[in-house]
Amino acid sequence: TGGLLGARFRGKRITSKHCPLGFTEMPADFINAYVLGTLGSTGAGVGACATLLYNLRQGMDDIRAGRSRVAVIGSSEAPILPEVIEGYLAMGALATDPELRALDNSDDTDHRRACRPFGENCGFTIAEGAQFLVLMDDELALELGCMVYGSVADVFVNADGPKKSISAPGVGNYLTVARTTAALRSIIGDEALARRTLVQAHGTGTPQNRVTESQIFDTVAERFGIDAWPVTAIKAYVGHTLGAAAGDQIAASLGIWEYGWVPGIQTIEALAEDVHRAHLDFLLEHRETGRDALDAVLVNAKGFGGNNATAALLSPGLTIKLLR
Repeated sequence: TGGLLGARFRGKRITSKHCPLGFTEMPADFINAYVLGTLGSTGAGVGACATLLYNLRQGMDDIRAGRSRVAVIGSSEAPILPEVIEGYLAMGALATDPELRALDNSDDTDHRRACRPFGENCGFTIAEGAQFLVLMDDELALELGCMVYGSVADVFVNADGPKKSISAPGVGNYLTVARTTAALRSIIGDEALARRTLVQAHGTGTPQNRVTESQIFDTVAERFGIDAWPVTAIKAYVGHTLGAAAGDQIAASLGIWEYGWVPGIQTIEALAEDVHRAHLDFLLEHRETGRDALDAVLVNAKGFGGNNATAALLSPGLTIKLLR
């Protein structure tokens, strides 16, 4: 769509691909038609930066209801266009070179540390990406002998309701995080919830997010009796891929169980003073946990307009135990 709108201004030709490939559901339609070639259902749900989790819930619901046995879930985003970047700059959402130099009191801009979740920061780093995963019902996964990388226990979605502005935080994310935590507790119990779970934060790197999201986690941790809930944020390395962002968090979570390491937030040296932390353990260094130390990961996503979603992922070990 960006190419469609900007082609004439750049003296370029508009092609027949510009319009259809810009449709919101095209990541689903194009892959379904030209990569998978299936005759099953296809479609897309959109919820700003929570988009991938919206679609994850849709696929999970289809499998639970018996409408599908396998579902390919994903999101793709390509927002690095001058007009889009100008829009986010106007909102004050993006980290800029002058602001980064001011934070570091330096004449040089450290672009490798541009995104600084939960530290002294000045905005997020826009990124492009695509993430896709395959869901199957239990019986089909066993029947085919598939490699089990984990499982989805549940996904909760709640809107913010009345808000001061479209980008302001609201109450909806308190509900999604609390409901997801309760769902995990019902599966693994209080002790494992407190000792064997991890939070993959949305962690955009904006001053507002570091306060509001940390307050949600800290409040929920206190209510559920968690003393030091580990929190990390993969955007420190990959930036904010918008609709595909939760896919980055899921991929990083599956990697913990595959390799036994949790990527820490190494783009910051310390937490900002206004970050809530009484019941949280922010990982500022990579942590070697081993492949079996975590039973579950909570993946959180917050989007403009009041879109919130939180998913509960179960480890491959626990998934196989539940299958048995």
